[in-house]
Amino acid sequence: MAALALLIVGGMALVNAIMSEPDKKGPATGASPSGGGGRTTPSSNETTTSPTAPLPLVIRVTGQPTTVVVRVADAGGKVLANSTLNTGDTLQFKEAPLQVVALNGGSLQVAIYGKVQPREPNGQRAQWLVKAR
Repeated sequence: MAALALLIVGGMALVNAIMSEPDKKGPATGASPSGGGGRTTPSSNETTTSPTAPLPLVIRVTGQPTTVVVRVADAGGKVLANSTLNTGDTLQFKEAPLQVVALNGGSLQVAIYGKVQPREPNGQRAQWLVKAR
């Protein structure tokens, strides 16, 4: 019964994350799958960057599997990724701005333009915003 309640609460949090406006005070979430689980990196608007320029967003799943939603941070809000990622999966995006929401932020290592972000509490929803440069 507790597992069912946890599943319902998690589903509601995911729906809220997708439907809500991003927080203006902090970063929102952004990521795209590639590597580890045989996933590819989606990118609808690739920009020309030098080989040494860091990617706008890289997410590595270092903890338990978690659901991650990534969408373009504009009025259209196109969803670029919405799936459960497993331990070892890496998400990368070559475009910005992005919003990223994870059901378990503590399972992720997030780097925005090469800078690793502070780890979020395990078991709690987290979000990041990747601003355009």
